Amino acid sequence: MSADMALKMLISQILDILAIFTALLAAWLWFRASSFSIRRVNRAEELNSLDLNRIVTALNRSQRLNRRAALATAASALAIAIKYTVELFRSLLI
Repeated sequence: MSADMALKMLISQILDILAIFTALLAAWLWFRASSFSIRRVNRAEELNSLDLNRIVTALNRSQRLNRRAALATAASALAIAIKYTVELFRSLLI
């Protein structure tokens, strides 16, 4: 096996591992984002500034986790796309 072929296989394996890792990270982040729930407010209950701060904090936390999960999903898709592109060019050049 030539050094060039070994390098291409190594790159392909690294991209596979990166895609798997980022897909698992995205799933974990979305699971965490969905686990935060905001309590319901009773119609007769008065909202004070502490209640509003808790609601805003929960929404912000969920938004940050969703953003991170979307970024991890994009990284996973990019790794898979690069891997398939490398394999496509490798098959065309052989």
